[in-house]
Amino acid sequence: MPFHRFSPHPLPVRQLANIFTICYVLQSLNRLERAVKSLFAFAVLAFLVAGQARAAELIMLQQAGCEWCVRWHEEIGVAYPKTEEGRRAPIRFVDIAEPWPDDLGDIARERLTPTFILVEDGVEIARLRGYPGADFFWPLLGEMLEKLPTSPRM
Repeated sequence: MPFHRFSPHPLPVRQLANIFTICYVLQSLNRLERAVKSLFAFAVLAFLVAGQARAAELIMLQQAGCEWCVRWHEEIGVAYPKTEEGRRAPIRFVDIAEPWPDDLGDIARERLTPTFILVEDGVEIARLRGYPGADFFWPLLGEMLEKLPTSPRM
């Protein structure tokens, strides 16, 4: 087999090219494997987060023109997602003038707004009709959250 006369390496140029090609393919496969592992990890994390988010949620029934709904949003709404209660039971807003959500089919509708319904896995756990003000809302919400079957200490 003839050697390239300018090659300092004892392997022929064609074999070197083949080795470089194989190395490139192996590196690409390694990158692909890491990407697939990362994608799999992301999918598992997303599944766990989605499952956790569905486990418990606080439904706030509201409607246009509801002064107490506006007051709740001003006094509690901004802070709620940042609280321990907000992480345990993320809030979801439902306008009672709109069609009732399909996933709340087993939850009794309400005409009074605001109404807060604690739901876990599609089952109503507790309900608070009206907004009693910030001083009373948090303790009442705490009582509602204590009724969750898997209620960790707060």
